[in-house]
Amino acid sequence: MKRFHVHTHVDDLATSIAFYTRLFGAEPARVEADYAKWMLDDPRLNFAISTRGASPGIDHLGIQADTDEELAELKLRAQAADAGLLDEGATTCCYARSDKHWVTDPQGIAWEHYRTLGDIPVFREAAPSASGSACCTPAAAPAASCCTPAPAAASASCCSAAAATTTAGSCCTPKPGAGTGAGRCC
Repeated sequence: MKRFHVHTHVDDLATSIAFYTRLFGAEPARVEADYAKWMLDDPRLNFAISTRGASPGIDHLGIQADTDEELAELKLRAQAADAGLLDEGATTCCYARSDKHWVTDPQGIAWEHYRTLGDIPVFREAAPSASGSACCTPAAAPAASCCTPAPAAASASCCSAAAATTTAGSCCTPKPGAGTGAGRCC
């Protein structure tokens, strides 16, 4: 069964943890120095907060799949939405290993579809993002931007080995020395 996901940026993690713990009537499932996550069953929600954003507010929405089949179904739906698909494949983000892809809606809201494969002890297990974003969230940008592949390249990931340049502040262009392939963004 799939789970709705919301990730939001906060200024004060401790104050926000206290607020959401009371609001949800549940303790967070995971707390780090810059991050907290609640895995609620009623409603089925993965709600995460972090201090990694440039400004407070919603970073992205998503759907967390429990199985490979559910994730494949979500990918087909995202492709049918006729928007550029950023397929990260196996990657690390937000203290977890995941298989994921992204699509951005017509208003510029990033949607993440993913299946969590396991926890990791360090955020992304890679160098911090220059963009300050929580993960490799597609930016609300024109269709030709890095994180929203142009329609002609809709099935290609901007994080693929084909992406050869680095743009300061971009969210998904591989950085020199970071390696290539899925999961090596930012």
